[in-house]
Amino acid sequence: MTAAALLHIDRTPAPLDVARLRADFPILATRINGQPLAYLDNASTGQRPRRVIEAMREFDADGNANVHRGVHTLSQRATERFDHVREQVRRFIGARQSTEIVYTHGTTGSINLVARSYGRSVLRPGDEILLTQMEHHSNIVPWQLLREETGAVLKVIPVTSTGELDLDEAARLVTARTRIVSVTHMSNVLGTINPIRTLADLAHAAGAIIVVDGAQSIGHIPIDVSALDCDFFAASGHKMFGPTGIGILYGREALLEQMQPVEGGGGMIDRVTFERTTWAPVPIRFEAGTPPISAVIGLGAAIEYLEALSLAAIESTEAELLQYAIDRLSEVPDLRLIGAAARRSSVISFMLGSVHPHDVGTVLDTHGVAIRAGHHCAQPLMGALGVPGTARASLSVYNTREEIDRMVAALHVARSIFN
Repeated sequence: MTAAALLHIDRTPAPLDVARLRADFPILATRINGQPLAYLDNASTGQRPRRVIEAMREFDADGNANVHRGVHTLSQRATERFDHVREQVRRFIGARQSTEIVYTHGTTGSINLVARSYGRSVLRPGDEILLTQMEHHSNIVPWQLLREETGAVLKVIPVTSTGELDLDEAARLVTARTRIVSVTHMSNVLGTINPIRTLADLAHAAGAIIVVDGAQSIGHIPIDVSALDCDFFAASGHKMFGPTGIGILYGREALLEQMQPVEGGGGMIDRVTFERTTWAPVPIRFEAGTPPISAVIGLGAAIEYLEALSLAAIESTEAELLQYAIDRLSEVPDLRLIGAAARRSSVISFMLGSVHPHDVGTVLDTHGVAIRAGHHCAQPLMGALGVPGTARASLSVYNTREEIDRMVAALHVARSIFN
């Protein structure tokens, strides 16, 4: 089966010149333990192209000023750039208007905002929140906290043996008491890309809303929140070649309008007296205090970089590399791949016989190969899989077949050491 068939890609964009674009990422020239760096930990954080690094450096050096407060030239310039990035995000994810984009500190902050503001306002004892078995802790713990506060009930869609959601069970679990469905777009352990539109239709038919954790999908596949028909979509800048400390929350304007802020302070107000405070319009009412302006500038540069490459070309290029990695890893004796979803992207988890994943990761590091080892902030999924953790290689468009070959060679070494 071809990579295109494996990932259901229905377009064939021109392949990217990976060797050329690698020169855009300075860190890829690094050597680790005397070996060229093979960075295969992109599900944890992606690397930054020179365009992002320089955009932030230039702002810090020549344009630093606070936004939305000053009448002087630097403040006005900073405000214009800051607001322009919000429009870039809107276009990048297919939102209808820029007022539907809230800046947060990351996916975690975005999900917590929805839980603490929207969820707190609508949930009553006995109401239901529906999650999935493959969620990251950031899409579990906020809802648990809300459950304890409101008396809501938490339900979970199970994962099949192939690492896909059990959609028949999902349909059964959605009831008249369901108020919120919150699901990852792409699993950070299995690489599974979930059928968000199908889940959105189930949620909306029951009068519920759907929240999408897009931390892993953004920057790897095209995102269109309108086509997905999601009510909220959360993502992090550092998963899409941008800086850490900046994230975005898309929310339907009607929902954002009914939400109350969860943080108070400067910038998010309309008028303050000691008797009463009124809020600024959305999305500003959710952005109390001085924002991470430099990080927002970096996020804008990352979006420009991704758009210049094209998400369709990135998806196609990564699909071919993923299939190559799966084929090569399948050649390693005693190696068990975790998950085999029909639609997946860029993440491969595996077990190497009885070798602990941490030992696998340590051996690979001595060969300059960076992977992740552990439970990947997905302990409930690990319990369902019956493993304490996995080794995980996660790919980006700048990775190469040669790096996959080096990982496989290092895995043979690890196997010889521990067997």
